[in-house]
Amino acid sequence: MTNAATRLITLIMLLQRQPNQKAAVLAGELGVSVRSLHRYIQQLEEMGIPVYSERGPKGGFSLARGYRMPPLVFTAGEAVAVYLGTSLVGQMWGQLYEEAARGALAKVDNVLPDEQRHEVAWARRTLVATGLHRARGESLASHLEKLRQAVRDRRRLRMRYRSRGRVEPTGRELEPYALVHRWGWWYVVGYCLLRQAVRTFRVDRIMDLASAVGTFSVPADFDVYAYLATETQSQASLQARLLIAPEMALIAADNRFLWESMEERPDGSIEVVLNVPDLEWAASLALSFGPTVTVLEPDDLRQRVGAYANAIAQKYDLEAAIDES
Repeated sequence: MTNAATRLITLIMLLQRQPNQKAAVLAGELGVSVRSLHRYIQQLEEMGIPVYSERGPKGGFSLARGYRMPPLVFTAGEAVAVYLGTSLVGQMWGQLYEEAARGALAKVDNVLPDEQRHEVAWARRTLVATGLHRARGESLASHLEKLRQAVRDRRRLRMRYRSRGRVEPTGRELEPYALVHRWGWWYVVGYCLLRQAVRTFRVDRIMDLASAVGTFSVPADFDVYAYLATETQSQASLQARLLIAPEMALIAADNRFLWESMEERPDGSIEVVLNVPDLEWAASLALSFGPTVTVLEPDDLRQRVGAYANAIAQKYDLEAAIDES
């Protein structure tokens, strides 16, 4: 669909949404001159769209009372966006919205003209998103449904939660503000009554989940996007500097998202800086590069990686000795 056709559809929607709009305002919304706007108005009239104008300070362009544009008119790109978005909802939310997503796609497909249907068919073959989950969605369905309902109804929840690196779960009461999907995991963000602060909990680490007594109100100034941005920064409490040998430099460069900064040295090695939540996280990442990595700082990380490397060497030396015997 051409830009002109898209602008005509947008113009109809603008007039349908709000009558008596000034030419300058409509032209600004469409990103065209006032002269071009009048030309588009004339084209609508020639197409039989009932547009009329009123003079005066409160006047402007309007659609005839009662006129409504057909409910689904998409450009080819818009049709693909609707399909891709609905497909992602079905894939991410699993059982909760899978059926609704299929129904929505069926309805859209039923009203699309051939041009848009062909474009959607092309998108289905060539624009693919998969592997969004690290935890199986089916196993989380019950928790996600309870969390979604509690977020909507603003009801407190009671849960047993296993924090990272801890075997025993702790009891918590939570006022859930939002469900978040990032980095392949589901999280719930809310006010933890135990810690008396807003916290983030990974859904697959929730052992038990049940309704608690009481409702709550989300603070008027709470913005989940702003919270997540600051939380990510605050979690990175340790900064490390690594030197990666030339033979693994390409792999390090292919994983730029891991590094805060990256600098190539004349010999082909790469010096990287990373921000991580703790020493264990940094040690695990450093060890993933095997003997090609040298920890430059901090000293605590050098010692931790060295201890792990010695323990690994002793383990395999012992197993080799047992095999030989």
